[in-house]
Amino acid sequence: MRILAETSPGEVRIAVVDGTGMLVDFAIWRPGRPDGVGDLHRGRVIARVPALGGAFVALADAEGFLPDREGGSGLLTGTMVAVRITRAAQGGKGPRLSAKLTENEKTLAAAASGPPALLARGPNPLERFAARYPGAEVWVDSAGLLAALRPLLGPRLGLRAPVFDDALASEIEALDSPSLALPGGMRAHIYPTPALTAIDVDTASASDARGEKGFAQEMLNAQAIPELARQIRLRNLGGPIVIDFAGMATKRRMRLGPALAAALASDPMRPRFLGFSALGLAEIVRPRTHPPLHELLAGPHATGLAALREAIAGSRGAGYGAITLYAAPAVVSALESDPVALTEFAARGGGRLVLVSDPSLAPEGWRLQENA
Repeated sequence: MRILAETSPGEVRIAVVDGTGMLVDFAIWRPGRPDGVGDLHRGRVIARVPALGGAFVALADAEGFLPDREGGSGLLTGTMVAVRITRAAQGGKGPRLSAKLTENEKTLAAAASGPPALLARGPNPLERFAARYPGAEVWVDSAGLLAALRPLLGPRLGLRAPVFDDALASEIEALDSPSLALPGGMRAHIYPTPALTAIDVDTASASDARGEKGFAQEMLNAQAIPELARQIRLRNLGGPIVIDFAGMATKRRMRLGPALAAALASDPMRPRFLGFSALGLAEIVRPRTHPPLHELLAGPHATGLAALREAIAGSRGAGYGAITLYAAPAVVSALESDPVALTEFAARGGGRLVLVSDPSLAPEGWRLQENA
């Protein structure tokens, strides 16, 4: 296994590849706006909600929910409590919390006083992957990131640019698409909703498969299962997931169950295959811990970082004195609130960046003007 980290202003894209070069895991780390999982906070209980079985807790910059089963039982409004974020804010909901702490966390919390505050950061995605794959080499394309990680990773760490070859970069880029190719000429279409993620498998060009139709469809769907499981993992889909396999009678779909369960078994998030519904939909539940990739790649902040990435690529070696980024107000605001992205842009030789808020642009629109 190798862990590869490609940097751009405000963002690190991390890919784990096996010995054949196949993409096994993927994550995006934004140091200026981390997802918060694992962070230790001093918080204040602001509301008990017995109907939900927990309490809302004010953190330094957000409000989280502390379930009774995670230490929220019996806490009164106004009580200060040390909590760890166990699930990132996502899908319009705030972070999930736990007051069940390690001894080290209890020691840090005992030394804190005052209003709600962040006490310690949790591990970033690169640190998580390094722990998950203890024998893997780690290659980064930034000397600054190399220096920051050296105390943690030591001899495992190396510097290389670029770290993504064209094939890997293309595969990562394709993760932003809701449609994907499957073996045998089939395709899948992914539809995230607030309640669940639906995956529709389409026979596409495989619809002309020869032989007994039922058996041929079963074989095609079975061939697609490993790639479906891999895409669920790479895209970090969470919560309820349903798969509508293509062209099979409901009863025949049951035969795909063992293969689907086996394909999901290697996923470190331990998703569970629950069986097939009366409609023949395969039902899976996968923990929602970190935000899914489609949420990370959407919104004003992601748009602003994409603009900086393009600006860096375009200005490399061009000698521009300044680059003007005209962007929708929400995009400009998101970049200005990121304490890392703009600093890294300047440090990487991107020239002087001028941000201009342009209300005439689409809600997440932007354009670059390069000034010699």
